[in-house]
Amino acid sequence: MTQAELKAGLEAAYAAKASRGTPRDYFDLLKPRVMSLVVFTALTGLVVAPQVSGGGGISPFLAFIAILCIALGAGAAGALNMAIEGKTDALMRRTRLRPVAAGRVSRNDAFAFGGVLAFLSVAVMWLAFPNGLAAALLALTILYYVVLYTLILKRRTPQNIVIGGAAGAFPPVIGWAAATGHAPLEAWVLFAIIFLWTPPHSWALALYTTEDYANAGIPMMPVVRGARSTRLQILLYSLVMAPVACLPIAFDLGGIAYAVVSVLGGAIFIYLAVRVFLSRAGDHPEGGEAGLYDVKKEALAARNLFAFSILYLTLLFATLLAEHAIKGLFS
Repeated sequence: MTQAELKAGLEAAYAAKASRGTPRDYFDLLKPRVMSLVVFTALTGLVVAPQVSGGGGISPFLAFIAILCIALGAGAAGALNMAIEGKTDALMRRTRLRPVAAGRVSRNDAFAFGGVLAFLSVAVMWLAFPNGLAAALLALTILYYVVLYTLILKRRTPQNIVIGGAAGAFPPVIGWAAATGHAPLEAWVLFAIIFLWTPPHSWALALYTTEDYANAGIPMMPVVRGARSTRLQILLYSLVMAPVACLPIAFDLGGIAYAVVSVLGGAIFIYLAVRVFLSRAGDHPEGGEAGLYDVKKEALAARNLFAFSILYLTLLFATLLAEHAIKGLFS
């Protein structure tokens, strides 16, 4: 069977199976794992901001509204992304069970669901924080992910994840803007950490899912530039990202605990990136039914970096959040 025949068959099955879906399907449209990271980094920005800026912060109710709006906005972007990418997702092992790709939710229903959530999240944010900055940044994030990344960049350049990664880096800035009404340099330091973390994180995964991206026609770095070039770029980004992740120390955002986590974690990240660079990860497509963590021996280095990168970013923001939460309790 040719690739064209496979795509045609999947499209026919996709159209035939589309239904209104269950509540669980609509929850899955929100990309809950991505949403949890968005909420976590946004909450960090919201908690850190008042103490750094010297303000009194916001009430717990408004803080809840801000985080809820950011979560809904992230979920809306995920749903709209799945609506657009349904047929492409159906061609990839990693994404073929998503609600639209599997035909459990129709493309139109996913569009409607995502559109309503996007409008509500921005509208409520604007009403709750009338200076407009937090709402504007939230709207920009949704548009950036859906239009610039999904519709424009994803199929046109191997730098898609680099430029598009800004969408995932905005949440702490939005949280900061909600708490203080402005977004100073310190907020953009948090943005920079996530922005620079995204390429090595995503390309480590792409090294052992290259065949998926090739089949779907997505020009990820290993598909276009090859595994060797991708491994080098992972290392270069890691060498830049790790020192940037230490900048909160210089800006008085992070204390001793953050210094330990960022320095030690950054050293481990670079070590794992060197292991990837020296490995043969991506030289031979995985094939078969390999999952996110079930990979061939030559791809173990990439798998290990991908897994650690999630832990690393979580620990960075968890330490910042914990330090400032404790500080707030005793101030």
